[in-house]
Amino acid sequence: IGSDELNMYSSSPTPLTANGSDSKKQRLEESPPSRVLHIRKLPNEVSETEVIALGLPFGKVTNILMLKGKNQAFLELGTEEAAITMVNYYTAVTPQVRNTPVFIQYSNHKELKTDSALNQRAQAVLQAVSAVQDGSSPSSDPGVLDLAPPPSPVLRIIIDNMFYPVTLDVLQQIFSKFGTVMKIITFTKNNQFQALLQFSDPVNAQQAKLSLDGQNIYNSCCTLRIDFSKLVNLNVKYNNDKSRDYTRPDLPTGDGESVNKDHSLLGTPSGALASYSSGGGYSSSLSLSQGGGAISPLSAAAAAAAAAGRVALSGSGVSGVLLASNLNEERVKILYNKKDSALIQLSDGNQAQLAMSHLNGQKVFGKVMRVTLSKHQTVALPREGLDDQLLTKDFSGSPLHRFKKPGSKNFQNIFPPSSTLHLSNVRDAVGEDDLRLLFSNGGGTVKAFKFFQDRKMALIQMTSVEEAIQTLMELHNYDMGGNHHLKVSFSKSTI
Repeated sequence: IGSDELNMYSSSPTPLTANGSDSKKQRLEESPPSRVLHIRKLPNEVSETEVIALGLPFGKVTNILMLKGKNQAFLELGTEEAAITMVNYYTAVTPQVRNTPVFIQYSNHKELKTDSALNQRAQAVLQAVSAVQDGSSPSSDPGVLDLAPPPSPVLRIIIDNMFYPVTLDVLQQIFSKFGTVMKIITFTKNNQFQALLQFSDPVNAQQAKLSLDGQNIYNSCCTLRIDFSKLVNLNVKYNNDKSRDYTRPDLPTGDGESVNKDHSLLGTPSGALASYSSGGGYSSSLSLSQGGGAISPLSAAAAAAAAAGRVALSGSGVSGVLLASNLNEERVKILYNKKDSALIQLSDGNQAQLAMSHLNGQKVFGKVMRVTLSKHQTVALPREGLDDQLLTKDFSGSPLHRFKKPGSKNFQNIFPPSSTLHLSNVRDAVGEDDLRLLFSNGGGTVKAFKFFQDRKMALIQMTSVEEAIQTLMELHNYDMGGNHHLKVSFSKSTI
């Protein structure tokens, strides 16, 4: 069928006027119900999948004809009942494709007779979509609407056993493997971290649910429980660490109060996660600022998102031993026969996974460090007196640990390397000038400094991530006198 035969399919003699709602209602009343629907005002370059997605929640889609030059399409559903349900639904809720309102009405024709040679691509897409649809509910008869609960493009995600914090960007990274993620809202309800995540297409939501439900984000923890939301469209007012509309990079970040107020129906937003510092907009793309190290509020989250690309969606069995390689041989003493590599044993596989995610690819002493999981299950300690090179050391009783209690709330403060460092256990009478001088001594440059109210904690910003890493290595556990040891860790905030 060519687009020149459009008039034969047009559902009424009324000319296709611009979106006047009166004329639309009038045409709907004039056209008798049909399982073929006429869709108009589609955005340019729309795909068959996006058009099929409009019909999927209501039953089996059996045919499609795209009239791309006219920004129109015809969609045939398996039954007239399904088509009636769809038209009734979209009379109450404006149908949207790529955030553009479209118009749906009955066609004059009872079925689509398409030349398969001209419409092969659309048919191929239909078959692929049908396979996914059938695969998810093999017992349902495609002609009976009631047996196939309509999948929404919105998923509700609950994270059980949340031993490590899960950011909005980690979710985006994991779920975008299944299609375009358009919007995410995170919140805490019944003391559980939850999220609503909207795909551009219900088929992608279905595939993500099939693949990810019951999986762990990190080994043995952060288990995803996924079902379809009753909502079909999310209303996101702010782009920040609790909610994001990827189609609207212009949205404000909002302040804490208004975020709470607007999402009050969903419970307190993201109570399980410490919020990022207010101020500073989010860039529309999740690009990590490389090298220069000017950290925006997004960078820590984006680093976590990049890490999520490497997380194992698997159960257990991962050892707590990491292999760090490509280290600067002159600055780091390690394996006897491979001087640029070290084996590091953490307390469990989860911590090894997190350390690998945060540290792989970071620059240390001028070289990009590689961190991978080792095949070794443990790091063997040498028998007493045999390690004359002092290449192996037991850190189990070390005062260097920042996070000693497994599962404590402090684990939520483990962040990827950033140019801003968090200082704690600052001794009384030690002032800003003393700390600036201390942190400049190693050749670094302090860009900014801020004391917390009690002056026992502070933020200090170096000029680059690499500089901050080296400073942390030199000054964590620094003796300030009187048995006061300075604690230094990476911060998620900027000054």
